[in-house]
Amino acid sequence: TFWDAFGPQIKFGIASGADRTVLEDLILFSSSEVPEGTTLKEYTERMKEDQTYIYYACGQEISQMAKLPQAERILDKGYEILYLTDNVDEFALQALSSYKEKQFKNISQGDLDLASEEEKKEIEQKAEENKDLLSDIKDALKDKVSEVKISARLVDDPVCMSTDEGMSFEMEKVLSAMPEGNPFGMKATRILEINPNHPIFAALQKVYARDKEAVREYADVLYTQAMLIEGFPVEDPMEYSRKVCDFMVKAAE
Repeated sequence: TFWDAFGPQIKFGIASGADRTVLEDLILFSSSEVPEGTTLKEYTERMKEDQTYIYYACGQEISQMAKLPQAERILDKGYEILYLTDNVDEFALQALSSYKEKQFKNISQGDLDLASEEEKKEIEQKAEENKDLLSDIKDALKDKVSEVKISARLVDDPVCMSTDEGMSFEMEKVLSAMPEGNPFGMKATRILEINPNHPIFAALQKVYARDKEAVREYADVLYTQAMLIEGFPVEDPMEYSRKVCDFMVKAAE
């Protein structure tokens, strides 16, 4: 097909700054609604009236992106997600910035603007009530994360890793995979988000009330889980395995 033959060149052209007016209506992406591929024009025509952004996720496999913790709330609202599987895809969308006045939004970056005013107040209240717990988790993780926060994007999953606007996790991986590596050591910021409605949060509160030092072990396991979800390797597999086994033994006591 035309797209099979020229699709990669069109994406690279957009990422390189070619005239968007010529190319933006030719580009195709798989999506949660149309796995075989949709144009941006078709996507915007399907957008819900209250939908602010054109949402997208990055990864190697569509089946895995559909299961991302960050995707659940968006899909629950009936919003469509573009699935970006090629290394150049996000660079192309960054170059476009928007389409038909709709901004592109990585589901793992920044504020997704999905919470109601009531939900926002509830999150602020929980963050204030648990500020010492969140602060100690951040201290335990040191410079591994820039922030630990109550999540407004999670539904059923316990944790996820998000990042600020700018460099995304996928961009970091692409740069690191280049032949010369990541020469400037550029990394996406790492923000550990915890679901306050998941049983793990109640467990953290209980442990913290009993033994503030013990929460450090939980912090590292949750951090590693969140990084695994984003496709990053475990820094110390043996240590992670030991901690998980320790928790299993304690749970059985």
